[in-house]
Amino acid sequence: MSRLRGLLGLLPSYLRTAWWGLASPHLAEKRPLLVVQALVESSQGVLLAQRQDLWGYELPGGHPRPEENCEAALVREVMEETGIEIAVEDCIGEYVRSGFRPHTARVYRGRVLGGAPAPGEEARRVVWFPRDSLTAALLPWYRAPLHDARVRRGAPVRRFQRQGFAWIGAAAAIDLRARWHEG
Repeated sequence: MSRLRGLLGLLPSYLRTAWWGLASPHLAEKRPLLVVQALVESSQGVLLAQRQDLWGYELPGGHPRPEENCEAALVREVMEETGIEIAVEDCIGEYVRSGFRPHTARVYRGRVLGGAPAPGEEARRVVWFPRDSLTAALLPWYRAPLHDARVRRGAPVRRFQRQGFAWIGAAAAIDLRARWHEG
């Protein structure tokens, strides 16, 4: 019964997420949204953060402040979100996403300098995932950057992606599975 009650309580959260992804980019934001994210790997695996709102895992990162360059913002955001200090290495690529929550994600490699995984305000959990078990918990829009990082080095890629109903449905399924198993 507590699981069912917990799932029913998702409606307000999903409504906020729908507003954030569908209306806010067109009504409330003054400039195109840029997100910076880090693919941080170590012998323990890939560093991922579980979101607070949608319980899927993502690459850590966030939004640059007006006075910050992308690399400084990424170092700050990864530390705030995960407790891990990184050095920013090469840019893997830019992922220009339309549909739900239009934005450009600039994804970099990050090298661990120190720290220990500890979730900040924006993350429920921070974990090192083995590469071979990523697909079940990873939100779908992170598959392309992980693939691109694995198969190429050199010039950053530029991909155009549509975050349509298939991706949103897959993300909702990941969220519901996580909540069900934790409930």
